[in-house]
Amino acid sequence: MPGSESEPWEYTLYIPHDFRAVTICRRALRLILALHCLPQLIDMAELLATELVSNAVRHTKGPAALRLRYADGVLRIGAWDADPTPPAPPPCIADAGAEQGRGLDLVRACADGWGWHPEATDSGKYVWCELSAA
Repeated sequence: MPGSESEPWEYTLYIPHDFRAVTICRRALRLILALHCLPQLIDMAELLATELVSNAVRHTKGPAALRLRYADGVLRIGAWDADPTPPAPPPCIADAGAEQGRGLDLVRACADGWGWHPEATDSGKYVWCELSAA
């Protein structure tokens, strides 16, 4: 059946260095997951994508991208940015009162897996996390 959640798919949304792009990414993600019959992932995926994309915009000076890929019951959410500097490792114990610096800690706590790697073709880096649709 076309549009079935079992068919693999991938989307990439390239964004400018502009904080308004974070909202655009969130709304695009919600629409994509709804149209691919994955409503159970929307809220958590939106939270994780917001953290990844806002880090890409906040901590770099160039363009960025939101990448979504679904295959074999797993959604991979990723943010590419043009800065090759590795992301700062999340703290082992986050300061509960901190208003910044907790994004990757939140990703680590809420996702089924996460990581990053340098991007050879585009330069920069790709920070990702995964959610199981089960």
